[in-house]
Amino acid sequence: MKNIVAIGIIIGSAVLLRLVPHVPNFAPIGAMALFGGTYLSKKNAFFLPLAVMILSDSFLGFSASTPSVYASFILTVGIGIWLKNHKSVQNIILSSLISSTIFYFLTNFNFWYPKALYSRTFSGMIDSYVMALPFFRPTVFGDLFYTGLFFGGYELMQYAVRIKQYAIRKHNS
Repeated sequence: MKNIVAIGIIIGSAVLLRLVPHVPNFAPIGAMALFGGTYLSKKNAFFLPLAVMILSDSFLGFSASTPSVYASFILTVGIGIWLKNHKSVQNIILSSLISSTIFYFLTNFNFWYPKALYSRTFSGMIDSYVMALPFFRPTVFGDLFYTGLFFGGYELMQYAVRIKQYAIRKHNS
């Protein structure tokens, strides 16, 4: 039960943090999808990030890029599910970087293909990715920051619970 409360606090925080003004692409949702994939059951890991996105997008608005954004978060949940059995600081950082990269490639492909912003040629696709590079840095930094905050915060909460349980057992014996 305590795990569910801690996970709920972290996921609830991700929703609130997405709704407050922030640097473009410096958002907690990618980290939340990675965290959810790692700590929730498979069913909830896929359901919760999408529910959070739909809920927050109902306030922020939907766009033509919404399907590619959601697809990137579904893939990030899948990475989190893999991470569940391979947790280490290095794997968490690498998973965050891979998730950021997936988001970058999927969402910017979306800006190239269906719209007339860029020509529908290989050169137009490259232009789309080059023009999006200024947004990639805050995506990477945001994902790393929030991944560290969520994973680190959760592990600290778990540690505090174990210390308290130890103290109670020691006091009672």
